[in-house]
Amino acid sequence: MAKDKRAVFPEGAPKPLGAYSPGLISGGFLFISGQVGRGPDGYLGSTIEEQARQTIENIGMILRAAGCDYSDLVKATVFITKSEFFQPFNQIYMEYFSEPLPARATVLSALVDPALLIEIEAIAKLPE
Repeated sequence: MAKDKRAVFPEGAPKPLGAYSPGLISGGFLFISGQVGRGPDGYLGSTIEEQARQTIENIGMILRAAGCDYSDLVKATVFITKSEFFQPFNQIYMEYFSEPLPARATVLSALVDPALLIEIEAIAKLPE
């Protein structure tokens, strides 16, 4: 029995730093691995605003590579390193998403690299 899985590696997106696929299509959904604010050129901004915007842009690259867009996102889990980052992150998030908004959880968490301020994993429904 063949597995219903296909990896998504968008052209021009940051390369994974570990053993994972940036996106994985299975069962009519696109599962997006945790994305951070590092750009394709390796640049990592120093503010939550810079990192939040780049993180969402990285998610957008994966969505487009799978034939989706931001409106197809159904669930996001956001990890931020300081509670005061919530409001500035939320303002940027609202620039990319509209009603009906994806379901979302925001968690205060330490991240693997101390320079990282935010990470987002997400799930999108593939267009029919």
